[in-house]
Amino acid sequence: MNSSRDFYGYGDQPPKVRWPENKDLAVSFVLNIEEGAEFSLSAGDPYNEDTHEVRNRIEGFADLCMESHFEYGARAGYWRIMQAFEQAGVPLTLNACARGLLATPWVADKARTRGDELCCHGWRWESHAAMPLEEERALIARCVNTFVQLSGKPPVGWHTKSSASTNTRKLLVEHGGFLYDSDAYNDDLPYYQTVEGRPHLILPYGFDTNDMRFFVNHDLVLGQHFCDYTMDAVQTLLREGKHAPRMLTIGLHTRIIGRPGRIQGLISLLAELKKHPVWFARREDIARHWLRESPAVSTNEK
Repeated sequence: MNSSRDFYGYGDQPPKVRWPENKDLAVSFVLNIEEGAEFSLSAGDPYNEDTHEVRNRIEGFADLCMESHFEYGARAGYWRIMQAFEQAGVPLTLNACARGLLATPWVADKARTRGDELCCHGWRWESHAAMPLEEERALIARCVNTFVQLSGKPPVGWHTKSSASTNTRKLLVEHGGFLYDSDAYNDDLPYYQTVEGRPHLILPYGFDTNDMRFFVNHDLVLGQHFCDYTMDAVQTLLREGKHAPRMLTIGLHTRIIGRPGRIQGLISLLAELKKHPVWFARREDIARHWLRESPAVSTNEK
């Protein structure tokens, strides 16, 4: 058994932290920007991505079908989603792959205009699990430089697709400037982990309140299914939030929820959420609030 794993967390004694305006629940909408960062032979990658509206792997040749599915997210889905958030007046964190951001620079411009956060989602839409240390170190630096070039400032958050490597967190701390990472799925609250002798903040992500479930096993079919499932999670966390802080991450993808047959699920969800005492926050805002209100020295740091 890996002795570094923590199965206890906060247990039955979560931190005594209140969200701004005494709200019961912090809601973090994360829009993933991956278009242009998917694996593609035509982009010089070693293979083609095989997950879009269907699962299909084309080997040895450019997969023009897959590429056009990803293009839809940038060409149509992105604008539809942004209109929904602008009408609702809700802030966003954009999980942007650096290579994808290079392909869609207007996304960085729009984020700067709206005040949305740009969190780094790696260079490509890929796992880092098997990535050699020096390659990963150089990749993180390349990502940061690209964000500075396109948005005028470095990212303060990081989230790897799938699994990070055993070195990722250490390299983020080594690079400096990162307030948090989201490479964990193990809690409903931020928490600290000691990395390189210092406390590092982690904001767990979520796969269940995530529109990827329209693709994976087709767990969700109708747009309203996404709204209903997510609101069930909201009701639970609001009850618990009366006694202890709670955080909910809602993951979105331009090529998924941005489809006309699904977008109403997001619009309905935004309308329902606005009826409840939730704090709509960028992940950067949640991180800064937690660092201020629950510093590492006062947590059950393991």
